[in-house]
Amino acid sequence: MTELTPKAVAERLAARRPRDPVLSPRSRAGVAAILRFDAGPEVLLMQRASRPGDKWSGHVSFPGGREAPEDPDLLNTAIRETREEVGMDLAEQGQYLGRLDGVRAVARGKPLSMMIVPYVFAVSRAPALSLGDEADSAFWLPLVEASTGGLDGVYEYELGPAKWSLPCFRYRGYTVWGLTYQMLTDFLAVVDAR
Repeated sequence: MTELTPKAVAERLAARRPRDPVLSPRSRAGVAAILRFDAGPEVLLMQRASRPGDKWSGHVSFPGGREAPEDPDLLNTAIRETREEVGMDLAEQGQYLGRLDGVRAVARGKPLSMMIVPYVFAVSRAPALSLGDEADSAFWLPLVEASTGGLDGVYEYELGPAKWSLPCFRYRGYTVWGLTYQMLTDFLAVVDAR
């Protein structure tokens, strides 16, 4: 595994050109993969609040969300949504390292006409969090354990009569699966940590 430092991560991200899915999205979203290195490396994840009508209600995710008309770009969407959801101001507290490939959103087994772009940041130390209405909790996932298989698990997903066994990370009662798992494994592959 490559040693993960902010400099190494930024270099790995800069050495490749991010790709986005080929689709004409009706909506776009930006999320923040926030890394800290003082106790880790670790990445910040949140447990989404259970809310009627939210396709990802109760899921573990990166902070982030849909682009708003006032957002100049998706990077600013990720920064705004992170401030709203976990109370962290990445414009002041974060160091932007680069971005990952965009992914097509999927909900309840159906591909959506939405693209999600993950932006990677580093923080020098874990700032205090102030959770907004969209987050039930937040936690730091250890990337060394994730990259070496120590958190690997299987998530049994049922949708009507269909059943799938999906890869996931399990950590302290949290299950990281679906799009967040995909984006995390993409990140670990880009930085040569998996």
